[in-house]
Amino acid sequence: MQTGLIPNVSVDCVVFGFDLTNLNVLLIDRDFTKEGIVYHDLKLPGDLIRMYEDLDDAAGRILHEETGLSNLKLKQFRSFGSPNRLKRNEHDLEWLRQNDRTEEHIITIAYYSLLNMAELNSTKLIINDNVKFCPVNEVIDLVMDHMEILKGALEHLRLELLSQPIAFDLLPEKFTLSQMQKLYEVILGKTFDKRNFRKKFASMKYLIPLNEKEVGVAHSPARLYLFSREVYVKIMDGNMVNT
Repeated sequence: MQTGLIPNVSVDCVVFGFDLTNLNVLLIDRDFTKEGIVYHDLKLPGDLIRMYEDLDDAAGRILHEETGLSNLKLKQFRSFGSPNRLKRNEHDLEWLRQNDRTEEHIITIAYYSLLNMAELNSTKLIINDNVKFCPVNEVIDLVMDHMEILKGALEHLRLELLSQPIAFDLLPEKFTLSQMQKLYEVILGKTFDKRNFRKKFASMKYLIPLNEKEVGVAHSPARLYLFSREVYVKIMDGNMVNT
């Protein structure tokens, strides 16, 4: 065990990104060797927190150390504390043995963050093959209880999508209504009637239509929109006053 770390408290981070086709999650390879054989597993960014370290600070530090990403808005959404959460299978037990953690009961505080992949500069990620974005619907197995954490984050994301303007944290600054509809569909796992979706969202005053269209597309270019947080806040404040 490294000195200066609290042995029974960790943070794990779920970073979602949308590439206009898939909802992705940031994962890291967990490699270890047993009897000359190298085993590869996937994990969420996470680690133990330091003595006297604030949880939010720990989440930001660990995410940066493991992925190179910084200054992301990280939000706590749940804690996970099953006594056997680290010992899901023999691979997990072997990794724990090699890291002198077999007897530990570690409680983890889970965070999630939304990343605009359209504006992501590749230099913000450590140039390392063990850090990657994977489509959420293709992730079928992770280390320890990280699959449970990912499912919990996705459930939280779905709830927030229906009540908060978080979709615009995942979309490019300028986007089409088709791109927005695709985002809602991949997160919620359902399809929407195109006409009804456009009618509902195009009438929202915080969606600003631009005199610009897509460029470099094979199909007929669609109009671009902006999300105005200022207008959204004014509308929400007005609704509060009128309640």
